[in-house]
Amino acid sequence: MTFALNPRLEADTFFVADWPLCRVLLMNDARYPWLILVPRQDGMTELMDLSAADRVLLTEEITRAGAILRGRPGITKVNVGALGNLVHQLHVHVLGRHPGDPAWPGPVWGHSQAVPYETARRDALIAEVRSL
Repeated sequence: MTFALNPRLEADTFFVADWPLCRVLLMNDARYPWLILVPRQDGMTELMDLSAADRVLLTEEITRAGAILRGRPGITKVNVGALGNLVHQLHVHVLGRHPGDPAWPGPVWGHSQAVPYETARRDALIAEVRSL
């Protein structure tokens, strides 16, 4: 089966890595360390579309992404969500939060306009995630 990334995800993110199940993306919003995990299987829209083994692997990859983000300076909470209302392709948001971030304590979705990464900061974060 081939894998095609949803155009909206493609437009809003940067490629980080391919893990065993998921493509790992960095959301282009410098206010939050925000990874998106997309299982590299076409036709997946819900968690229950994955096989039991792939659901376990997805959980492990979410845990890995969360641990990476939790280790970043100032992060006190890791949020995980798989909404899919605008982008139906199965994807999981994993983002680091802290009191005082622009949307705290509410959700980040729809809070305000994203702040794009400066190239050097983006590249440094991508390199850090890849190294871990």
